[in-house]
Amino acid sequence: MTFEKGIEEYKAGKFEEALVIFNQLIDQKEGEAEYHLFRGRVLSRLGKTQEALADFDIITTMEPYNTDWMSDRAVVLHLLKRNEEALAEFDRAVNLDPKNPYRYSSRAFFKERIGDLEGSIADYTLAIELDPEDAISYNNRGIVEDKLGYQQQAKRSFKKADDLVGYDPEKLSKKREADDPKPEIPKSTASQLKNANSNSEQKSGMTHYVQVFKSLLTDPKTRSEFSAFLKKMFKSSK
Repeated sequence: MTFEKGIEEYKAGKFEEALVIFNQLIDQKEGEAEYHLFRGRVLSRLGKTQEALADFDIITTMEPYNTDWMSDRAVVLHLLKRNEEALAEFDRAVNLDPKNPYRYSSRAFFKERIGDLEGSIADYTLAIELDPEDAISYNNRGIVEDKLGYQQQAKRSFKKADDLVGYDPEKLSKKREADDPKPEIPKSTASQLKNANSNSEQKSGMTHYVQVFKSLLTDPKTRSEFSAFLKKMFKSSK
């Protein structure tokens, strides 16, 4: 069994098979950071969060300033309902990597999940300040603003996200009416987005991804589905 095979099984969602491989690799060479990293990720996907935390404790001790691993550990702490500790890890990652917009958007996801909606908006705003072309953060900030009843702010955030990807709902609606008065609704928004993501890298393959984004952000329900997908995407792409 090889490390590459373990990664392959992990990415394919074959977590039980991947766990067997990473267990064997760790038995052969205990203390290898990447082995523990991916075993921790596999264990978290299998719901074995306490065991996963043990692996993340090992690697964050080995590399205490690795902000990616801090974020992974924070997610596991959250799953264990240890939210104060999780927030401390997200805060530490932000403090160590303050110019990285992803640190703020990650913490924003977490804050939304624990009900700190104002804090979530603040973090999305910081992410946007660092990356003004981040349509995802604009879209997700709009979702949180909408939850709080900030309708005008939400509309502005959604419009900015739409503008960044060249999406015009009025033009699309008119085109659909002209082409077909009863357009077929996609059966699975999430699956289409997943396929788009699997065919592209987060940055270099944005063209196909943006096309899907443009075609799907048509109503609040779809926006919420898109946000839910992104949460899974960020976890799996780390």
